[in-house]
Amino acid sequence: MYQLGWFSTGRGQGSRDLLQAAQHSIELGEIKAEIAFVFSNREPGESKESDLFFKLVDDYRIPLVTISCQRFKARKGITDSLQQEGLPLWRLDYDREVMSKLQGFHPDLCVLAGYMLIVGKEMCHRYNMINLHPAAPGGPKGTWQEAAWQLIDNRAEETGAMMHLVTPELDEGPLVTYCTFSIRGEPFDGYWREWEKMPSISAQSRGETDPLFKLPR
Repeated sequence: MYQLGWFSTGRGQGSRDLLQAAQHSIELGEIKAEIAFVFSNREPGESKESDLFFKLVDDYRIPLVTISCQRFKARKGITDSLQQEGLPLWRLDYDREVMSKLQGFHPDLCVLAGYMLIVGKEMCHRYNMINLHPAAPGGPKGTWQEAAWQLIDNRAEETGAMMHLVTPELDEGPLVTYCTFSIRGEPFDGYWREWEKMPSISAQSRGETDPLFKLPR
C-alpha cells in the first residue's frame, strides 16, 4: 500500500477539514493509499485546536507523532538570532529530531497540510514532500493570513491555491497542481468598495475579522 506521511500543526478547523477530506477519499477508494502517520509540531495540551485535531487522528486510528517546536526551542535555550541556511539554527536541530523520531516509518510521499514550519534542506532531501500553499503560482508567499493581507494590499484581481514539491526555496518548488479564481465581482465588489473608503493603512493592521480578509479563505 502506498504510504503517506501527513504533517500538520493542527491550528484550526481547516487542518481538520483537510485530513477528513483525504481520509474520506481513501476510505472511498479514490486515493489508493493509507496515511501511515500524522506528525505535528505541537503536543497534546498545548492548544485546544490542536487537541481537537489529535482526537480526529486518534478516531481514525492513525499513529500520531508529536514534538512541540516551542518546547524544543525552550529546552535547548536557543534564540532565533543564530541562523544557518536562512533558518534559525534551532530549526535545523529540530528537523533532525523529527527525522529521528520518524525513522520507523517509510512514507512514499509526505503531505504538508497546514504545517506551519518551513522545512529545512536536510528534511527536504530525506522525504518526497508536497505542500499545500494558499495562493496561485507567482502569488504571495507565507501563511494563508500573510497571503490574504498581501492580496488586499496589492488590490489583486484573483487568487488561488497550489500544491508544489517542497524544496529549500520557500514556496518555489515545482508545481503539482493549482487552481485560480476571481476575487472581483459579487460578492467581493461590495467589500472592495468598503475597503477603499477606509484610511490608507495596511491590510494586516485591520486584523482577521475583516470580511474581505475572510471571504477568499
